[in-house]
Amino acid sequence: MLTGSLSSMTRDEAQAALEAKGHKVAGSVSKKTDFVVAGEDAGSKLDKARSLGVTVLDENKFLELLRRT
Repeated sequence: MLTGSLSSMTRDEAQAALEAKGHKVAGSVSKKTDFVVAGEDAGSKLDKARSLGVTVLDENKFLELLRRT
């Protein structure tokens, strides 16, 4: 799940990068969500992720994930 804006790429590019690594990108947050990538000005989806205890990655951690996998 992606929310907010990223400085290094568009959300479409981020989604394509995740899918290329075998991740499924959802449009909403649920308890089944593994992690949320939160960019600048992330809104209610970030709040919901936190309330559900879903792992939240900032842009730097997201980029690290892409490099590692």
